[in-house]
Order: sequence, then structure tokens, then C-alpha cells
Amino acid sequence: MSALRRPQAAWRSRSRPAGLPSRQHKREGQPCYTHERATFSASGQLTRSTLEIRNLSVAVIGAGDYIGAAIARKFAGEGFTVFVGRRNGDKLAPLISEIQNLGGRIFGRALDARKEDDISAFLQEAEHRDPLEVCIFNVGANVNFSLTETTERVFRKVWEMACYSGFLAGREAARLMLPRRRGCIFFTGATASLRGAVGYAAFASAKFGLRAVAQSAAKELGPENIHVAHLVIDAGVDTAWVRDRIREREGEAALKNLDPGRLMHPVSVAETYWQLYQQPRDAWTFEQEIRPFGEKW
Repeated sequence: MSALRRPQAAWRSRSRPAGLPSRQHKREGQPCYTHERATFSASGQLTRSTLEIRNLSVAVIGAGDYIGAAIARKFAGEGFTVFVGRRNGDKLAPLISEIQNLGGRIFGRALDARKEDDISAFLQEAEHRDPLEVCIFNVGANVNFSLTETTERVFRKVWEMACYSGFLAGREAARLMLPRRRGCIFFTGATASLRGAVGYAAFASAKFGLRAVAQSAAKELGPENIHVAHLVIDAGVDTAWVRDRIREREGEAALKNLDPGRLMHPVSVAETYWQLYQQPRDAWTFEQEIRPFGEKW
């Protein structure tokens, strides 16, 4: 198990500017210090400002180029040590370089979320660097096949990726958080988490299962001061894959004239996860649905 090296902070430590109130974190006893940070501009790019560095880690399982990367940027910009994992670890290099170049703290590794030992080692690595505060399970596995064309292999593989690996992530995160009685475990859901559709027997059944895992975990872990939430993304997300599907089905003209209310930006998903993290424990959300303003539902 190898981790990418964290560079030394390239900025001078600085105190909060006079007149700005310090932010009170939702949990007591969190050590922090002020530091120049990387944060989001309106376009989702990272810029610099002032931050309370948190001696805590966040693990993103399924850190793809869009939602997973946006989550990593957001939490790095908020002062967390970020651990990112995906099947092809080499694809993490641009994200890691981007965050490191701005002084962020990030580690990445290849990760097969279906393998118990991989998940356990990944989360243990985060825990050993800084206490694991947040675990976000973001593995996709969206496929579309007619019922008669869905092979046993496809059905099983989708279940392993979208449901079974979520169970492993949630269980291993809980084992680390329970002794401290604090932490957050978040799961990325989809429209298919709530209803099936033509061609989605494999994907919807796996997402239904993940939702049940999350709900069961929330009821068990909530009284132990661990916030479990399931975020339902009820829309297409603005990714290269989704844009390619629109081009194939509707033509190039449809893509060029895309309604701005049709697709969700990955940064918006990351911001929603940050809002969930900030919730006070007397008002925790278990399930939240998000969709663009123009989405029909």
C-alpha cells in the first residue's frame, strides 16, 4: 500500500483578519489553526483565502473526475487531509497535483472498493494520518441493458460495485468512528435509488440496496453520534459521459443548445455534502434529494 507524498505547506501561517468572526464547528474539541487556503471560485476553480486547518481526514471512495474530484477539492479547501481512491489510481494524478500545488493535503491510491482488504487499508491509512471524520462513498456503476440482455455477470458486478462495496465502506468507517463517537458516513444515491426504469434492473436494484444499507446504518449509528446520510442525485450530472450520451441520442445541436437547467454541476454536489457535514446534530438529514431547477419530477 503506497500513498502519494504530502508536500510541506508552502504558505506562511496567518491569523484571521480583524473583524471576521471565527466559524464554530458543529462538534466541540476540534483542534484547528488558521492558514491560507485553497477555496472555490464561482466557476469551481480553486483560489486562495484564509482557512482553519482541521487535523481531520476525509476519505472519498470513488474519486472520479467529476463528483469525486469536486468533493476532494471542497474538503481540501476547508482544511481537511483528503484521501482519494479509485480503481485506476493513475487517473488521480492531475487532481492530486492540482490540490498539492495550492498547498492542500491529499493522498491518493488505486482502490478496488469491492475488496474488503483494500477498503480497510485505505480507511486505516486515512485514520493513521488524521482521525477519520468523513467517509463519502461515491462509486457509480450506472449501466443500461434490457432485462433479457442483462447477464448474470453484469448484474452481479453492478451489485458488487454499487451496493456491496458501499456496505464495506460504511462498516469499516463505522469501526473507526465508533470508539470516538463522532464522524459522518455519506452515500451517493441516484434517481434509481428510489424507482426502477426500463433497462435499469441491475443498477436500480443495487442502488435500492445501497439505500437500505445507509438507512439501516443511520438508525444504528445515529445514537452513537455518527451522522449517516444518503444523497439522491435526481438528475444527470454535467460530465463528459453524460454529454456524450446526449450527443448520441439527440445530436450535436441539442448539446450546443443545452438548457442550463438540465444538468447538475459536480461542484453543487460537493457543496451539498459540505452542507450535510455542517448540520447540527439536533437537525440531521438522513436523505436529501437534489435536482436542477428545470428537472421534471
